[in-house]
Amino acid sequence: MRAATLAEVAQRRNSGEELGPLLAEFLDTFYGAVKNKRAQPLLAPEPQHLPSAQEHALLGAIGEHLARHWNLIIPEWVNDPSRFLKRPYFTSPLEGFKALLIAESPLAFRRRLIFTEAEPLRRATMPRENSLQDSIASSEARSPG
Repeated sequence: MRAATLAEVAQRRNSGEELGPLLAEFLDTFYGAVKNKRAQPLLAPEPQHLPSAQEHALLGAIGEHLARHWNLIIPEWVNDPSRFLKRPYFTSPLEGFKALLIAESPLAFRRRLIFTEAEPLRRATMPRENSLQDSIASSEARSPG
C-alpha cells in the first residue's frame, strides 16, 4: 500500500523502510490528489519525529514546499523548531555544486538549511502547472466562433 501522507511516510520510516521509495510513493499519491483537487488532507497529519535530524527537517520542507507550490494551506506542524537544521545540509556531496544548490533551493528547503535543486520533488506524475490553462485554451480553440 502506498504512503498517502507524510505522517505515513514517517511511521513507515521509523519501522525501518527506506525513505526514498516512501517519498516517491507519497509524491505519486499527492500529485494524483492535486489533479483531483484533494491534496490538502494529505499534508494535514503531523509526521512523527524521525531520529535523523536531516530527514525530520526534510519532511517539514516537503510539506511546506508542496503547500506553497500548489496554493494549499501550509500545515502548522512544518514550523516546529525541531524541523529546522542547525547546520547546512547539501543534497549533493560534490563541492562544486554547493553554490548552485544554495542559489536554486526553494524557500521551504533553504530556510531549513537544506540545499537542493530548484525542483527537488519532481516526478513523472507531477501535474504540469499550466495544465488547467492549457485545457481551457485547447477547448476554446476547438469551440466554434
